[in-house]
Amino acid sequence: MIDENNTDENERFTEDSNDKVTQEAPALSLVINGQYTKDLSFEAPNTPEVFNLLQSEMPNIQVDIDVQGNAKDQNVFEVVLKVRAEAKVKEELAYICELSYAGIFTISVPAENIGPVLLIDCPLILFPFLRRIVADVTSDGGFAPLMLTPVDFASLYQKRILQNQDKDTPPPN
Repeated sequence: MIDENNTDENERFTEDSNDKVTQEAPALSLVINGQYTKDLSFEAPNTPEVFNLLQSEMPNIQVDIDVQGNAKDQNVFEVVLKVRAEAKVKEELAYICELSYAGIFTISVPAENIGPVLLIDCPLILFPFLRRIVADVTSDGGFAPLMLTPVDFASLYQKRILQNQDKDTPPPN
């Protein structure tokens, strides 16, 4: 007989035909509780003059992306995907677009896996929505829509891990 009142909510037990009770692996889950625009800014300080430059020159667009994950409650996390795009034509600033797009996630995974889930899996879910907002905002600003290329969040996560290891390693004497 299985005592259901005395178990962790993630533990699962089964009973076979010989009345043997076996424990199954805990259920792993990633639930999206909500997503939202946390901060949005678009500036085009040199319009309308910059439009004349765009007739003959392609803009140089610098894009920076960052991911942050913060615990909000037990197994509840906010993941914020930040992008900053700066477009210049020659030396003239065409526009700056900054967006922080966030999601609230309930995550039930082993502690050693929480980093990759927060900084790889969750951003993969949020990125298409951030991408659409950036394209819409730049287009609504009078420019060609900025279509962000897909991001390798696993590679970004690995770089972050290596940078943190380098900070922890003392310099040689």
